[in-house]
Order: sequence, then C-alpha cells, then structure tokens
Amino acid sequence: MSAPIVDELLRSPEPSIRWKVRTRVLGEAEDAPAIRRLRREIRRSPRVEALLAHRDADGRMSTPRRVYAKWQGAHWVLATLADLGYPAGDENLVPLATQVCETWLSRSTLRDRIVAGRHRRCGSIQGNALFAVGRLGLVDDCADRLAVLLARWQWPEGGWNCDPRPGASSPSFMETLVPMRALAAYASRGGDRAAAAAAAADRAAEVFLERRLFRRRSTGAVIDQGFVTLHYPLYWHYDVLGGLVGLGEAGRIDDPRCADALDLLESK
Repeated sequence: MSAPIVDELLRSPEPSIRWKVRTRVLGEAEDAPAIRRLRREIRRSPRVEALLAHRDADGRMSTPRRVYAKWQGAHWVLATLADLGYPAGDENLVPLATQVCETWLSRSTLRDRIVAGRHRRCGSIQGNALFAVGRLGLVDDCADRLAVLLARWQWPEGGWNCDPRPGASSPSFMETLVPMRALAAYASRGGDRAAAAAAAADRAAEVFLERRLFRRRSTGAVIDQGFVTLHYPLYWHYDVLGGLVGLGEAGRIDDPRCADALDLLESK
C-alpha cells in the first residue's frame, strides 16, 4: 500500500506510530527483525521514558496517588505501554504488573456487587489490566484470573456496566469496549480458556454491532456526540474509532453493521 497519509505517518518521529502503521496497515510480521528493532526503539523513546520515570527502587510506580491515578498510576502506565507497542516479555515491568494485579485481584476489590440480578462491575478496569499484562507478556496467572472474572461478570446481553441503579439494564459502551479487546487478545494466545474467552468477546461485539457502533436501536439517533468525536488516548471512554479498532481485533470488522461507522470515519 502506498498513499500520501501512509508515507507521512511512516516519517513520524514517534516510533509507536510507525509500528502501528507497519504492522496494522502494511501487514508486516511482528517477529520480523525490522519490527523487533522498531519495538526496541519504542522502549527507548522519550514518551516511554516519561511514563516510567516515577518507578521506585523496587520497580513499582511511586506516584503519591493510587494505582488508578490518571495516566501516572501503574494501571494507566501499563495500559499505555501495551497500546504503544512496548516489547513483550520485559522482566523489568514485572513489579509494575504485579502492583496492578495485586490491586485488581484483592479480596476487597472483588466483592460481588449484584443489583437486579446483574453484576455491577466497571469491566474497563480489569479489562485494561488483562489487556496490558497479556500484550506485554507478563504474569500469566494474573491474566487467567482476570479473564475468568470478566466472563463471570458479563451480562447476558454481552457487555458490562457498573451503574448501581436497578433501572440500568443495558450494557455500557465504555465498560464493554476494553473487556472485548482484552478477551479477544487473551483468546488469541490459545490455551484451555481460549474458546470461552473468544465466545465472550464475540458476545461483547454484538453490543456495538446491534447499535451500528454509535446509534440507538430504537430511533437510529446518535447515542452520544462524544461517540462520534475521535480521541487519543481514549482513556476508559468510547468513540467509533475505538469501537472499530476493537471489532477489528475481535475479528468482526467485516460485519456489514460496521458500515455506518466506517463511512463516518472516512468522512473525517
């Protein structure tokens, strides 16, 4: 593929952008020597150095706030590294991953919250943790436990929602996107739980596809103007680009119900 926008992106000073274009647009293999060199460049990039600057002597984030502190907490640092293409299997990140896993698998965190017969959980939290440790090749037992929890908390309609109000009976786009991506990535690694994780990701995909990624089922109106405005980083929020990325990873991007969102994206 050769197009002016592709050529421009390949000249970006950000190695993460070049990695995404070369692997996700041009289809270069992740294990190709040139791509491995590029991921080592990502590891040394100023952005990554800034993300990891606050680690203490034990390799954990030493920011004065909680693990979930926006962008600088261990949770968001790991999730961002995974999305930027940081190379997998770096043992220097194990203390950081352990910090996240200890928090989101603690007994107090996992206390059941069931209202009107549904688990009320912010699936984006454990979903981001699973996405990060899976993409970065860290703490396999943590990934297994997170995948089991997400499947247990999934609503019959396919998504997740942490709204405690009994009248909240539809899955949340915000709380469903990241678990879908995480479970699809987890399933791609194979293993005993792969089929169950893939099925859970497929059910989650229907939450978006039934609504054409941004429209109400009842009227076809835009659900939220924030859904049709593009953002990066997406944080725990949702927009159509994030939805399309997630559906691509889940193997559902060819579904004709993606057409409206693809047309919208092209128009931008």
